[in-house]
Amino acid sequence: MERRGQQPEDAELPGKDGAGGPPAPPPLFLEVTCRSSGKVRRFAAGTTARYALHAINRKLEPGAPPALHVEAVRDGEEPVSFGPSAALADYGRGWRLQTVTAQDAPGIHPAPPRADTDSVARETARSSTSAYVAKIVLAFVFIFFLGGLFTYLLEVVPEMLQTSPAPESL
Repeated sequence: MERRGQQPEDAELPGKDGAGGPPAPPPLFLEVTCRSSGKVRRFAAGTTARYALHAINRKLEPGAPPALHVEAVRDGEEPVSFGPSAALADYGRGWRLQTVTAQDAPGIHPAPPRADTDSVARETARSSTSAYVAKIVLAFVFIFFLGGLFTYLLEVVPEMLQTSPAPESL
């Protein structure tokens, strides 16, 4: 492992060839190779990995496996994975940026569904659905009951007011 501030043994030092000039400026864009389609996409320096994945996955053909993350790879080196909010970076000569799909990642496999968990979930969904339907039916019955009661009162109350005797004076 290298410490921060140290350069790898095979890194070129500025002025090593005798020129003594400033190091070359960083590239204006980065190229990311899509492993699903084989196409190379260009992104501006400083682009986040999340946006690069979004742009790459948006242009994939239907049925092609989507990219999960971006990594920098070099022969004989451990790949460097970029998190979603990490800015894409150029690591120099020999390093290239590429996407990783579920087919490429060896340890990422969906777990097979368990039958007992599915049956319990299905029973819970059925019971909650039947309770939901029962509550809706009960609400409609209550609404119609209130509507009938108000209709009856609107018909009966005026008759009650007309037939009531006038108050007698003392």
